[in-house]
Amino acid sequence: MDSSFVGQRVLITGGTGSFGRTMLRRLLDKDVAEVRVLSRDEAKQDEMRRAVNDDRVRYYVGDVRDFDTVLRATRDVSLVFHAAALKQVPSCEFFPLEAVRTNILGSSNVVDAADRNGVRAVVALSTDKAVYPVNAMGMSKALMEKVVQAHARNNPRSPTTVSCVRYGNVMYSRGSVIPLFVEQLKAGRNPTVTDPRMTRFLMSLTDSVELVEHAFAHARSGDVFIRKASACTISDLAMALCELFDRPSKIDLIGVRHGEKLDETLASREELSHAEDFGDFFRVPLDARDLNYALYVSEGERTGGVLSDFNSANAPRLAVAEIVALLRALPEIRAELGAEDLRVTL
Repeated sequence: MDSSFVGQRVLITGGTGSFGRTMLRRLLDKDVAEVRVLSRDEAKQDEMRRAVNDDRVRYYVGDVRDFDTVLRATRDVSLVFHAAALKQVPSCEFFPLEAVRTNILGSSNVVDAADRNGVRAVVALSTDKAVYPVNAMGMSKALMEKVVQAHARNNPRSPTTVSCVRYGNVMYSRGSVIPLFVEQLKAGRNPTVTDPRMTRFLMSLTDSVELVEHAFAHARSGDVFIRKASACTISDLAMALCELFDRPSKIDLIGVRHGEKLDETLASREELSHAEDFGDFFRVPLDARDLNYALYVSEGERTGGVLSDFNSANAPRLAVAEIVALLRALPEIRAELGAEDLRVTL
């Protein structure tokens, strides 16, 4: 058992989401003293309360946009997982100021409240869309990372270690494409693909949780930890699901949605030039220089010779058979396949 969580009080913002549900059960298995779940969705909190049924879990209805709410939720807490966010690319394109209020200003509230209450560590969840962002969601997440780094840079004596983790698409998370494809296939429809050439990283919820735990164990303030991942094309992902559900290998093309890129980037060449490689992770340390850049005029700053980003186009590419094997390992897919077999039998 990981002793770093034993007896601790932990807060999960956005705790009723896919990450929060997985992290909550993992923390309860680690014998924490208390887990606080902060979210604005009282219906999902009630559903979680009945499903989990554990007295160590306390539920806070509120929004990270409100500082006083976050200040109350972080009181006497040791660790904070900051997962609350607006994550849907199209909706953030239509309502970018809402993304600003939640993903940037809300994150600032979490960091400031944690600092004021002497929280030991905060890990904020970011996304590959924050690298070279072209959409409002990615831009707001990029600025969230900057908020965390600026706090670390400007408060070197703070008792609170603040860091970020960055990862790609989490399979079967709420709003991701896999549940949509499954729903379409079960309804007898073809999966709707935006562009068959589009590539995306694939990782499990367990991978994302392990990345956060790695950050808690190893982060210094301002660090960004990046989980390496394999990638696939959207068309191959759709074909793998067609194979799993024994449906014709056909797709319907609908065109690229608002704010989508052909490929995503997990780590830029600029970051990789001074990153540390931990095998499964990259650590990008804080640039802790002050504004007196004249110190660097004569000598300059040495960087490595990395010439390319780590993106979903040059990451290890999964073939359809490998995607099928990866999907079969997901509990949600196994449950769907079991239900499908039962329906066919009946």
